[in-house]
Amino acid sequence: MYGWMGTILRVNLSTGAITKEKLDENLARDYIGARGLASKTLYDELPPRTDPFDPANLLIFAAGPLTGTAATSASRYNVVTKSPLTGAIAASNSGGYLPAEIRYAGYDMIIVEGRSEEPVYLWIKDDQVEIRSAKAMWGKGTRETDALIRDETDDEAKIISIGIAGEKLVRFAGVINDRERAAGRSGVGAVMGSKNLKAVAVRGTGGIKIKDGAAFREAVLRNLAKIKSGPVTGEGLPTYGTAILVNVINSHGILPTNNFQLGEFAGAEAISGETLTRDLLVRNRGCLACPIGCGRVTEINWEGNRERGEGPEYESIWALGAACGISDLELITKVNFLCNEYGMDPITLGATVACAMELFAEGVLTVEETGMPLHFGDGQGLLELTRKTAMREGFGDVLAEGSARLAEKYGRPELSMSSKKQEYPAYDPRGSQGIGLGYATSNRGGCHVRGYTIGAEIVAAAVDPLTSAGKAKLLIDVQDFTCVVDSVGMCLFTTFSLGVDDVLPLLNAATGVDYTTESLLQAGERIWNLERLFNLREGLGREDDSLAPRLLQEPLPAGPAKGNVVELESMLNEYYQLRGWDNEGRPTGEKLQALGLG
Repeated sequence: MYGWMGTILRVNLSTGAITKEKLDENLARDYIGARGLASKTLYDELPPRTDPFDPANLLIFAAGPLTGTAATSASRYNVVTKSPLTGAIAASNSGGYLPAEIRYAGYDMIIVEGRSEEPVYLWIKDDQVEIRSAKAMWGKGTRETDALIRDETDDEAKIISIGIAGEKLVRFAGVINDRERAAGRSGVGAVMGSKNLKAVAVRGTGGIKIKDGAAFREAVLRNLAKIKSGPVTGEGLPTYGTAILVNVINSHGILPTNNFQLGEFAGAEAISGETLTRDLLVRNRGCLACPIGCGRVTEINWEGNRERGEGPEYESIWALGAACGISDLELITKVNFLCNEYGMDPITLGATVACAMELFAEGVLTVEETGMPLHFGDGQGLLELTRKTAMREGFGDVLAEGSARLAEKYGRPELSMSSKKQEYPAYDPRGSQGIGLGYATSNRGGCHVRGYTIGAEIVAAAVDPLTSAGKAKLLIDVQDFTCVVDSVGMCLFTTFSLGVDDVLPLLNAATGVDYTTESLLQAGERIWNLERLFNLREGLGREDDSLAPRLLQEPLPAGPAKGNVVELESMLNEYYQLRGWDNEGRPTGEKLQALGLG
């Protein structure tokens, strides 16, 4: 095969069996790779209604046919499983250098099933695969785990690992690779912990076969020029990273503050990308084959010691900052470092703490339950709760379940800012209608990277963010194309400058498959519908395509979007119709037949 490696590695931790399977060429063509191919595998193999922590749940690490090639920013892979946070499908995306290493070792996917009796890690060096004891790493943070495993294996190995949060089955534990990069959302790290799998270490020395090298190089150079000349990819992200959005989003009145009670944060400038660049930035960092370099290597002076790490990114700054009313950038950065070390999603962490702060302000929570006062703006409280949550210690054991279960436990479910039990990111949809529909319909729960209409509504100002008209069609187009980008193995940030007709020649030249614009987007649509079928099978439906009541009923109190709520119902009806789904959000027989899902 060209583009694809042609081999799937399967490891059963219950039996110790290690097998290699040939990749089905028809499935590869129809589902592309990474997110698409792994989601298809999960759908086909996972028994319906399996508990996410059951050994039968699959944990799939999957790269795309462009991952590890010279294609611009083709450095991504997906971690796919059934989410312990949502009960829905989870496909968490990360970059760095590890994704390419999986391919250089000769694999398109690594499927892990079963559960080991004791802590283990996988050591993969090309075609040699071992299950090794991880007793020495259990209880360690991700950085120390990375170092210990490379000492035991190969200093050039790339490591996927979980921290203490994954071991403790924190429902929003993430998977960390390359020491700092995170497949952070939906609790994929908790599933890894439930299998007693501490890490996967990979060293690959092979290459990737490209069908038409000349055409591939030409496409790479064209795309590289577009990336470098784009205002976002060539200037904004390289200079300030994703945190450039703090002031931009705040100026539009949609930077969610104090658990989405407000859309403007008075301390925005203090936590902005401009301030981070001036005060904390050491240098920027890029993933493999990435000219953008949006990653931030930062350094803080914490309790008399210099600490260096990566981040925080925009979403982390918001969740640990404005969402909790905190404007101390050094403290936010420290908590972000801890999230990387513990292997924990900072978005859900911050949003869950913000929910707890509002519950405390309402008198629902007391010091007796929490062990400490919880006030908006209390950075030291957030710091302490971060540790307690990762350890499942005291009130942290409640926070480790996420905001939906927290709010439900105390009788105020409406105070969880989430859909399908996954917390929203850093955009108040009352001032950006498209992203509101995106949160509601996202197959993995509240999420922005499944349908980033913010690009058109706010960044490019191409459409009016306050109107619901046309947003269903806009969102569907973005969702389907995002499926393609995630599945080929490219970074979503390239879509600020590249479109489907830029990805198409890369994929065709690499694989030799004669995709057209229409067939490639149809593959994206197929993947989206397959994920929907998975969720329907697991018991999710129209009632789950909703938003927190606050966003539907409480108008924004101030700012440019003052007086707005999300006009969800009309957008959702149009969305279902355009998707070819019935009124309950189920794909019709005609739609399934058209997509080859019948």
